[in-house]
Amino acid sequence: MAEKKIHEGRNVKRFREMLGIKQDALAWELGEDWNQQRISLLEQKMKIEDDVLERISSVLKIPVEAIRNLDEDAMINIISGTVNNHDQSSVFNYHPVFNPIEKWLETLEEVRRLNAEVIRAKDEQIQVKQAYIQRLEKMLDAR
Repeated sequence: MAEKKIHEGRNVKRFREMLGIKQDALAWELGEDWNQQRISLLEQKMKIEDDVLERISSVLKIPVEAIRNLDEDAMINIISGTVNNHDQSSVFNYHPVFNPIEKWLETLEEVRRLNAEVIRAKDEQIQVKQAYIQRLEKMLDAR
């Protein structure tokens, strides 16, 4: 069986995209002799020079071996062997890891706590105003 050829440039592109890094940003990180066009050309190369691959690996913070060994066919086989979508519905079902009713009750409890604080603050304002009115009345009576 023939040796499987890994397209290193395509793998750099895949990792860059998975990490959400634009070609311009990768070029900037690699230094002033790099630009977006050079990254684009690099991503088209089947084999990348060792020193360049080391620098890219360092910037992306992934092992060189990951770039050298990422096999697209193997990935597709793993994904297709792992994901079963027999009923043609969404592959990824949303199952919350929290109980929505408990979250609602927590929110309700927080609203109650905040309302109690507002009422307490209003009561304090009323007490201050009543004390002020009493002092004014005493001053008026003293005249």
